[in-house]
Amino acid sequence: MGFKTLCFGLTLILFAYYIYTPLPENIEEPWKVGVIDALIKTTSLTATLLENMGLIRYAEFFSMLLKLDHTVLISDENITVMDTKFTDIPVCLYLPKKKSESQRRAVIFIHGGAFVMGSCRQTAYDFLNRWTANKLGAVVVGIDYRLAPQYQFPVPLEDVISVVRFFLQDNILAKYGVDPSRICISGDSSGGTLAAKVTQLVQNDPEFKNKIKAQVLIYPGLQVVDVLMPSYRQNEHGPILSRDMAIKMGCLYLTKDKALPQAVRENQHMPHGSRHLFKLVNWSTLLPEKYRRNHIYTEPIIGKLNSSYPVLLGSRLSPLLVTDSQLEKLPLTYIITCEHDILRDDGLVYVSRLRNAAVNVSHDHIEDGIHGALFFMTTPFYLRVGIRISDKYINWLEENL
Repeated sequence: MGFKTLCFGLTLILFAYYIYTPLPENIEEPWKVGVIDALIKTTSLTATLLENMGLIRYAEFFSMLLKLDHTVLISDENITVMDTKFTDIPVCLYLPKKKSESQRRAVIFIHGGAFVMGSCRQTAYDFLNRWTANKLGAVVVGIDYRLAPQYQFPVPLEDVISVVRFFLQDNILAKYGVDPSRICISGDSSGGTLAAKVTQLVQNDPEFKNKIKAQVLIYPGLQVVDVLMPSYRQNEHGPILSRDMAIKMGCLYLTKDKALPQAVRENQHMPHGSRHLFKLVNWSTLLPEKYRRNHIYTEPIIGKLNSSYPVLLGSRLSPLLVTDSQLEKLPLTYIITCEHDILRDDGLVYVSRLRNAAVNVSHDHIEDGIHGALFFMTTPFYLRVGIRISDKYINWLEENL
């Protein structure tokens, strides 16, 4: 009995050691963030064990749990909420009830979730989109694009492009009373990735290029070329999003082959012929000095991966890989980055490149911010930092859209 108790105690100690991550001193509500971080790490460990047992895939386990958080889309006294489809893609449509004497603004919102989970029906995203519609008197479109690994790249991107082009048609904008000169595309995390790429594509489309006034990218992931930027090293273990979890889920967007995530962890995934792209994401020249700290820049290692993934060379996967001349065409931009986030430097590098291309860009850096903060705006995981970020997002839209 004593031996079993000892083993059980040691197991608990090892488990606690595995899930515990020391939090930065400036984190607001550290006990809440610590609990959420421990729950995510516990879920990740459970998902890994279940996958190794052949019971359920890693991403499917996370997705199954998140579906428990889906809310029923209900209209309220201020907003009519519609569960409908644009070009066979499900969307959540938020329409203000109050009559407007002029045409309305519109926001197309793309949710995050590492391309493998999430929905605009999540409680937090429904709260955000409903609040945006009510505060701005705007039409809001939340896109439920198809998810990996069942639908891998480029399906999620193509779903979003399809919805955006459908919505931007003159007859559709007129149907919902939208001003065609006051439309924004926004997204958080992987939704920010999709928002950035779709905005780039739309601006190069003669039919639609003048219909996007602004884009908002909230802690976006914008490249897969270099996964050893300073923020990836500093926040390797989180909080909330660890480097290993991001790589594991991100690679499922492309393939189920486990050789790719292993190569990405070592920064050895880029194929031959990719060296010319490194300058577009070179943090040693594009990252502000205060974020470089004492880190030493080394180029990603080329040609170590046996399998070939030409998609790694393209800007459809990594929006940062477009040229400066392509960036010059982009609309008014607002980017929010978080200090304690592995994706911090993706956003910071994009801010630098947009400013170098003379794009009108606003940037807010949340010094105590964490990745995925917008997801934690409702009970039981309410975090004040999520509300602060959503306030900045909506206030910026109110002033600029």
